[in-house]
Amino acid sequence: MRQRDKEKSADSFSILALDDDLIITSTIQAYFKRSGFNVDTESDPIKAVERIRSGAYDILLLDYLMTPICGDKVVERIREFNMDLYIILLTGHKSVAPPIKTIRELDIQGYYEKSDRFDQLEMLIESSCKSIRQLRIIREYQAELDGAYKLLENSHYEAIRAMRLMVDAKDQYTRGHSDRVAFYSEQIALRLGYSKSYCEKIRIAGIFHDVGKLGISDDILLKESRLLDEEYEVIKTHPGKGAEILSSVSHFKEIIPAVRHHHERYDGGGYPDGLREFDIPEQARIIAVADSFDAMNSSRRYRKKLDMERTIGQLEEGRGTQFDPVIVDAFLELLTKSGILEEAETIDMVDIF
Repeated sequence: MRQRDKEKSADSFSILALDDDLIITSTIQAYFKRSGFNVDTESDPIKAVERIRSGAYDILLLDYLMTPICGDKVVERIREFNMDLYIILLTGHKSVAPPIKTIRELDIQGYYEKSDRFDQLEMLIESSCKSIRQLRIIREYQAELDGAYKLLENSHYEAIRAMRLMVDAKDQYTRGHSDRVAFYSEQIALRLGYSKSYCEKIRIAGIFHDVGKLGISDDILLKESRLLDEEYEVIKTHPGKGAEILSSVSHFKEIIPAVRHHHERYDGGGYPDGLREFDIPEQARIIAVADSFDAMNSSRRYRKKLDMERTIGQLEEGRGTQFDPVIVDAFLELLTKSGILEEAETIDMVDIF
């Protein structure tokens, strides 16, 4: 082994020699310590497995014939928790060594027939060290790349978060609307018995459901009177714009369908794609109910908010036409809960993660 490689080995690699022949392990230890390796020895295969579990070994030199378990069983146990360890199988009895197929299946990297000379074993260890070094470099690059992607994604997220706040800041009449829609949507999902992770996703989708309105002209978005037909067609583009904005952050991948389709109607008369019934993503169906309720229960430039009796009447009237009837029923049950409307008014979801 070249001197430079010896120096690198001393700094970077550790070996465990496992053999029930103490002469073999002590000889291996002495030989490879001279090459600069940190070499430990073990004669008990059961203890060796536990040492590897708790230690930081790079290479295992493994005798095949041992008691109480042979080398192949040792490898099976190690591979249950460690797939990175390089293993070189040692045997003085070629006839009883495992077949090549078994060696491959156990992910054993080398095979060495015991002899008085360690030239071949040294070459196997040197080859293993090169592979380990390359793997370390790849992992370092991957960690750096993952960090760069995370920074980029975080910057996109911060930009989108700022956009969402800008939408609310534009219009005092809709300020807090997204937070309340997120709250109602999460409560509906909880009422329907969904998991914590599902409810979290729908909460985030509710927060960002109107982010596409950033791409709508203020002349239309802030118009004091009712919209003309052509202006309403422009408004109808905001779900698609929102999906496009969110697509720049992989974290939002799962909520994009909910944002894109929260204005679809259960009877197929909605937008942007005219989906109907269960073709509409369920998160979008939930947000549709929450969004419509909060819109009716809030004042706008061109109208005052509806009273609760009329708002509930509108939801009931839309069962099976505009809205999924199961979701409407779940939400109406929620409205009987004391204090839910007051709780919604105090929600602040600026920091959502």
